[in-house]
Amino acid sequence: MKYLDEYRDQATTQQFVQAIRALVTRPWHLMEVCGGQTHSIVRFGLDELLPPEIQLIHGPGCPVCVTPVELIDKAVAIASLPEVIFCSFGDMLRVPGSSTDLFGVKSRGGDVRIVYSPLDCLQIAKENPARQVVFFAVGFETTAPVNGMSVVAAKRQGLSNYSILVSQVLVPPALEAVLASPHRRVDGFIAAGHVCTVMGTEEYQTLVERHRVPIVVTGFEPLDLLQGIHMLVSQLEEGRAEVENQYERIVRPGGNRPAQELIRAVFEVRDRAWRGIGSIAASGLGLREAYADFDAERRFNVAEVGGQEDPECCSGQVLQGFIKPQACPAFGTRCTPDTPLGATMVSGEGACAAYYRYRRRA
Repeated sequence: MKYLDEYRDQATTQQFVQAIRALVTRPWHLMEVCGGQTHSIVRFGLDELLPPEIQLIHGPGCPVCVTPVELIDKAVAIASLPEVIFCSFGDMLRVPGSSTDLFGVKSRGGDVRIVYSPLDCLQIAKENPARQVVFFAVGFETTAPVNGMSVVAAKRQGLSNYSILVSQVLVPPALEAVLASPHRRVDGFIAAGHVCTVMGTEEYQTLVERHRVPIVVTGFEPLDLLQGIHMLVSQLEEGRAEVENQYERIVRPGGNRPAQELIRAVFEVRDRAWRGIGSIAASGLGLREAYADFDAERRFNVAEVGGQEDPECCSGQVLQGFIKPQACPAFGTRCTPDTPLGATMVSGEGACAAYYRYRRRA
């Protein structure tokens, strides 16, 4: 397929692998930030092609996976109300809360629907004026513009029966937390191309200068990732620390300015809890006061709803790159896609889901 097969060419793949082998002289630990990149790495076995000196670490780049348990419990509480139509992307429905998930609510008669865009929810709200329509707004900076746009459109159209449960997180503070950890093992980052399509590459410059750690923005196909790894290893071997953009066919340094302006207009930066990791300062988004009427957490008075992670779940260690999924004692036995202990096993971008699908051993 044109524009796809060319980024999976086996001969070019081997050329990049050989170039990396010729370049590396010492061990390096590289963290890919995005769960989509993790799935490509595991699916195509890129980590197994690399020389042993290069160790890839899976980072906290899955917004579904880092949505805290208490927010899942709030979603369950709202979705259980008879007057509510609760809408979400599909991979959120299996994420376990303290006692159940959104599929459990649906099985008990709750009106839980899968949508492909928050803008679909506006039409649902128009068609059901007597009911409250809630969208579970989950994502990194990539989804923030369209989620914010849905609120702006609802306000303009006077849809008082629409609101969003906000679970928007930001990438740079998460990288800052990884670098500030006393257990830090990261020498360089493979940054998420989709996030940078919106936000650009400029916001990573401060991180690079403060920590002297190179960051390369890449795409998601095998050759994107291998070229990005080659660029990172070149920097590390030469003693450089810069922001570089492998994904130039999509990402511009300044990103998408209108999308950024929309995010700033609708949302404000807040401290945020990350599932399995803990609170990270200024790492999340919440609705500004001008749009507070569309905040589902306020509308349904669930601010005090709490939750607790399953103590057996090791997803926090996986998300921080301390262990690989197979190191979890419950992996593939007590924790499977049918009986997940944590979100990393059921999310389409979760590291545990990738290993279960592509690397599960008998």
